[in-house]
Amino acid sequence: QQLTIQNDDGKQTVLSRADLEALPHVKVQAMAHDVSATFEGVALKAVLEKAGVAFGDAMRGKRLASCLLVEAADGYKVVIALPEKDPGFTDKQIILAFLKDGKPMDPKEGPYRIVIPDEKRPARWIRQVTGLKIVDVQ
Repeated sequence: QQLTIQNDDGKQTVLSRADLEALPHVKVQAMAHDVSATFEGVALKAVLEKAGVAFGDAMRGKRLASCLLVEAADGYKVVIALPEKDPGFTDKQIILAFLKDGKPMDPKEGPYRIVIPDEKRPARWIRQVTGLKIVDVQ
């Protein structure tokens, strides 16, 4: 249940479940495919900061052309722009969930899943997250 994060400099950090659970928890109610559930985990921004990714004043210039590539165990990948995780740009919540309705997610969904409650389609709610990588698209 490890998660590998690669920051802007290419440095990799491996976080365990205990490392993630030590971060402040976030709980959200969200609906996907007409089914409502309560997801609990940590803010994706907090996970990235733990791996040395800077937000706030650092979010300007070339960094605005950086994105987060989220990778899953089955090869599925999605991209999230870095400013989408910075509260200086948006109030959007993006969490790395590890509990669904108070229980660990089953192997088809977990151990980690991205949840973005205010998105109309859950296509970026990637399941079985194994890696997070900052990518410069310039």
